[in-house]
Amino acid sequence: MRKPLIVLCLCLTVIAGCSRTEKSSRVDTKSSEGKKLLIGLVPERDIFDQMSRYEPLADYLSKKTGVKIEFQVLTRYGDIVDNFTSMHLDGAFFGSFTYVLAHARLGVEPVARPEDFNGDSTYCGLIFVRRDSGIKTAKDMKGKTFAFVDKSTTAGYLLPLVFFKENGIKDYKAYFKEAYFTGTHEDAVYDVLNKRADIGATKNTVFYQLADSDKRIADELVVLTKSNHVPQNGLAVRKDLDSSIKSKLKEALLNMHDDKDAMVVLKKFGASSFVETKDTDYKGVYEYMKEINPAPSTNNYLDD
Repeated sequence: MRKPLIVLCLCLTVIAGCSRTEKSSRVDTKSSEGKKLLIGLVPERDIFDQMSRYEPLADYLSKKTGVKIEFQVLTRYGDIVDNFTSMHLDGAFFGSFTYVLAHARLGVEPVARPEDFNGDSTYCGLIFVRRDSGIKTAKDMKGKTFAFVDKSTTAGYLLPLVFFKENGIKDYKAYFKEAYFTGTHEDAVYDVLNKRADIGATKNTVFYQLADSDKRIADELVVLTKSNHVPQNGLAVRKDLDSSIKSKLKEALLNMHDDKDAMVVLKKFGASSFVETKDTDYKGVYEYMKEINPAPSTNNYLDD
């Protein structure tokens, strides 16, 4: 009787140990998952160029916050808002228009945005043509081809619509021979440069960054008009994100310019620092949207 009893006790001990191990494993897994943040990126430029800028920032923020940060470039601007919940995103570097939409619909909260080496943390929209096109005014654009970026971009769609309204163009689809969407600001620039389109819309930061590396852009393209400035693409997070994690993210970003280890990261990102960002900073975007369409909570990317 003693041997069976000893065996039984040993079995119960092993089973209990296994149970504790499995329970411990489940807790550890859950804890690990809780320390990972997925941040979405709008497709501003070529995906490889985009990730080469953001990956060093992800590594830096992961070390500073103790939270694994991962960035994911979405296929189009509107996906940031449409898929924020379904993709379980914790935040995103929103364009100014997509931020306004996401704030109205999802309640995302702004954290910070980059400031460039000239001290600017904003950008403006540009409408540009080839220097040899003969196009100088809105009247000259009639019957031509216009390259937008995406219906959920400020510089690539919202601001051109304001320009059309101010110049008496009531129906741009009828006014132009063709109007289409390139998907990225970079493609809008190169479509006009390579004569796929006659007129294009983009943001000044992308236009001049490309011009620095491609002499043809400065030589062959000319800007016809500029919009007012709006906030540069900034980080906003879901409203129910743990407050301590949000504080760590904000602190890490706002103090980068004082951290020697962050200098290389900032340079790669194309920024001198990050500045605090609030919803009130987007006042100009709200006003532009109101001029064209109703409230952002019901606005379907300005579909017309």
